Amino acid sequence: MSEAHLPKTGSIKVVAPKKAAKLVEQVARDTENPAVATEQLLIALDIDGTVLLEDESLSPGVVDAVEHAHRAGHEVMVATGRSWEGTRGIVRVLGIAPEFVVCSNGAVVLKRLEADELSYDRWHVETFDPRQVLEQLRVHLPDARYLVELADGQRLYTEYLEDWNLVHARRVPFEELGAQPVCRVVVVSPDKGEQDFVDLVKRIGLNHVSYAVGWTAWLDIAPKGVDKSTGLELVRTELGIDPAHVLVMGDGRNDVGMFRWALDNGGRAVAMAQGPQEVRDAAGEITDSVHEGGVAAVLRRL
Repeated sequence: MSEAHLPKTGSIKVVAPKKAAKLVEQVARDTENPAVATEQLLIALDIDGTVLLEDESLSPGVVDAVEHAHRAGHEVMVATGRSWEGTRGIVRVLGIAPEFVVCSNGAVVLKRLEADELSYDRWHVETFDPRQVLEQLRVHLPDARYLVELADGQRLYTEYLEDWNLVHARRVPFEELGAQPVCRVVVVSPDKGEQDFVDLVKRIGLNHVSYAVGWTAWLDIAPKGVDKSTGLELVRTELGIDPAHVLVMGDGRNDVGMFRWALDNGGRAVAMAQGPQEVRDAAGEITDSVHEGGVAAVLRRL
């Protein structure tokens, strides 16, 4: 709000809840009006813990809020640690067909094919040799479940895990996981807690890769220097969107990189209320939890 529109001392007026709701609706209608000038934002949403609850149901109001942001002229996309196989259904449920999707914590950027809004091509892929990190981790986590994603999107895993989307994935011996370059390595150890993973990473050091520890006691490993921000920067540049016109939202440690990227360039970074303290500290703003519709609360105010 500009200084010219600030209320004068003593003139602050309390607005009744019903009237406030009508004002919000009016603002929403105004921002959706093509005749009202609006700066286009690149809006990148994390999936798990941001638009989806633990049971994979949608955060309250998120679909309508995303539709509102789209009607207002903004580019809404997702930036997730999930593979494309675990992401495509969420994109469809959100009712969007963004030009780009950032998957696998930035190691994979997909671009929509012009002929079909539901088909995407692997536009940019980063890989690394996983053998060293796999051998390191197996010494400390011999009973963990391991999964890798190959450059072509194929996924290989050692043991079934209910939480994993294993459509088109193939079970292999541990030794086969490192036979070729991969986009990412995922490690889950059901008998370990989140802090156990944080302590393990500090103890053994993973300096030759990028990594993030998840709140459900998993470890996600990407090529060194790669995170969601690197994928989003490629997208932003390709779309020609000003660096300051970026809004990112997330709840996990793998979102910290994109928070810093957005803030360093004058954009907005919003953390969900239920995220770890270090994640909330890295953001410029905090919204309601995923259960309370935190994404919808932010998008409806655009």
